[in-house]
Parts: sequence; structure tokens; C-alpha cells
Amino acid sequence: MSGDIAVLGAGMHPWGKWGRSFVEYGTVAARAALADAGIDWTQVDSVVGADTVRGGYPGYVSGATFARALGWQGARVTSVYAACASGAQAVGAARAQILARLADVVLVVGADAAPKGFFAPAGGERPDDPDWLRFRVLGATNPAYFGLYARRRMALHGDTVDDFAQVKVKNAAAGALNPNARYRKAVSAEEVAASAVVADPLRLLDICATSDGAAALVLTSMDFARRHGAADPVRIRAVSTVTPTYPRAVLDLPDIATDSAAAVAPSPHSFRAAIARAAYEEAGIGPEELSLAEVYDLSTALELEWYEDLGLCGTGEGAKLVRDGATSLGGRIPVNTSGGLASFGEAVPAQAIAQVCELTWQLRGTAGARQVTGARVGITANQGLFGHGSAVVAVR
Repeated sequence: MSGDIAVLGAGMHPWGKWGRSFVEYGTVAARAALADAGIDWTQVDSVVGADTVRGGYPGYVSGATFARALGWQGARVTSVYAACASGAQAVGAARAQILARLADVVLVVGADAAPKGFFAPAGGERPDDPDWLRFRVLGATNPAYFGLYARRRMALHGDTVDDFAQVKVKNAAAGALNPNARYRKAVSAEEVAASAVVADPLRLLDICATSDGAAALVLTSMDFARRHGAADPVRIRAVSTVTPTYPRAVLDLPDIATDSAAAVAPSPHSFRAAIARAAYEEAGIGPEELSLAEVYDLSTALELEWYEDLGLCGTGEGAKLVRDGATSLGGRIPVNTSGGLASFGEAVPAQAIAQVCELTWQLRGTAGARQVTGARVGITANQGLFGHGSAVVAVR
């Protein structure tokens, strides 16, 4: 298809708490992706950096920051910020440049050095900023929203705390097989239940950590890939970065109110479902064609929501999917074969790029002990603050 681009390289810096600069992490990931692609840094036409607001000025101009760290060689640079969707926005920007024939080879990099504990807004007084307001007015940290989402599922669909725990059990089992994961240890449902309550009904092991880490991709035109000797590379076929539509009847992070549905009926589909639907339409596929999915499991309950938003099952059926083992390694539609954020934690600009790295390794058949047999089509899904949709479809 004319909209395809090739993924020639994927690289990561392992996730953890390393106490070093995000620039160091991103440079390691970038060099790993270049080596994986067999591409010399001087061949890169463009660098797209996913920004981090925690890196000072270098974090806000991450494209140039990484180009400088690798050694100025004249490449064009782009820096993008979309909170947790920054990585997908970076992939989308790279894809647009390639399809517009502005570049043949684009390096995409995201890296972060996260604070301990939950994320908080940047400093200053900003009464027009919903993210600042929800902390100042409500004191509502991210886990407070995760708990509300979980309670909503329990009320609407009858989900239980054990259903949520089984998501952690599944993801920890996959993460234990991933050398880049921060947490590489199997976890039992009993251990989840015994961990501290953070935002009832969610416990510490239901919620992802904040981490340091990085991921990078080398993306090229299909013509360049063929000239480079890659006859059948993994290809990105769709990038969805849609926004919500009004009216919005369900509270969503970081907002503290919804808008009225009195005059106009709410959409039958949620915002997250719209993210996936746009990706499917652009790729010309449906959920039944997926081999695997990487989703944004900020909490165990939120992963169940993604199953439904991606069309892997009907509304309210997410818990049954995990109970039946359908989303485990070896199941009908494995989800978060990487181990997900449950095993990695959040390194915000890197995580959507890391999801595409996992799809790349799975579709190549090089994912080792966590390999999905015969993987041909995968989707990523996450969401950034303020209506940044994020999904990428990759095929082989």
C-alpha cells in the first residue's frame, strides 16, 4: 500500500530508575536502533524527538537534543509533545515526512527520567489548565482517576478486584521474559491482594510505576528499505492521533467535569474506541485480523477497558477475556506481550515508541520466549492528556 513505511530498526534502553539524564538513555536507544537497521547515523535525513517536560529546555527540543548528542550532521529535526501519546505523534510526524518525500530515513527517539511517585503538573499558577486545576481544586492524582475507572467497571459490568489482579499476573509473567522490563518477576493474585491500597479498589500492584527508559525506531520509505536489502520489512500501515467529539458524557483524565448531553445524544462509541476505529479504517483491517496488541495499562482495570475499545470483545466482556486466558501468551489474542506498563512503568515520551518496538520484534519473529506464533498484524493503543489519541498498526 502507498501509505506503508518500513521499520528497519528498533532499540531500547532498559527501563528502571537509573539516576542519569534522559539524553543518555535516548542516545543508547538511538544507537541500538541504528545498529539494528544497519544504518549509519550520517544516513539519517531527519530526527523526530518525543519531548519530556522533565528534561529542562533540552527536553522541550528533544529532536535537536538527540541530534546533537549523536553528532550534528545536518539532519532536519522535529520535536513533539502530546503527553503519553508523544511517541505515537513522533511516529506520525516521521511517517508524514517519509510519505511526503521530505526524508528517506527518519530516526524517532523518546526518553525520560521520571520522578519518584505519581506525576504532578509543572509548577506555577495556571487556572486555565485542567491538569493544574484537578490537583489544586480536587487533589486528584492520576491513581484517583484509575480508581474511579475501576469502580465504574465494577458498577456497570460486575468486574471484581480479582479480575483486575489477573491482568497484573498475566503482564508480570510476560515481563519476566523481557530483558528490557524494569520488573522481571512473576506475581500471584495473592501478592496483588496483599499489596497496599492506593486508590480503592486498586492496590499498589494494580498501578504502573514511573520509570526511566528510552525507545527508538529507524523508519524509512519502502523504496529505501528495498535498496537497503530489506525485501520484507515490518511496515507501519496506520497511525491514529484522533481527538474526542462532543458531547463527552464520561469523565476522563485530567478533566473534572463533563459537558452536557442534554441537547445532543452522546456518541455510541467512547473516545478510546474512536482511536482504534480510526486506525483500523486507515489500515483497512478489523480487530479479527490482529495477532497481538500492546495497550496502555496505567492500571489493571484500564487494560480491560482497552480490550473492549479495540473490539477484541463486546462491552463489559473484558474481564471474561482475561479469565479465559485469551489475552495471555499462547492465548487467542495476546495483549501486552512486552509485559506492558505493569512491567515497565511510565517513561512518558518513550512508551508509545516502545510499544512499536515490541510489535516489530513480534512481527519479525525475534521476541524469544514471549514470541506470538505466526504474528502478522499488531496494534498499539494509548492516550495522552487533553484528547491525544494514539494507535499504530504494524504488519508483516
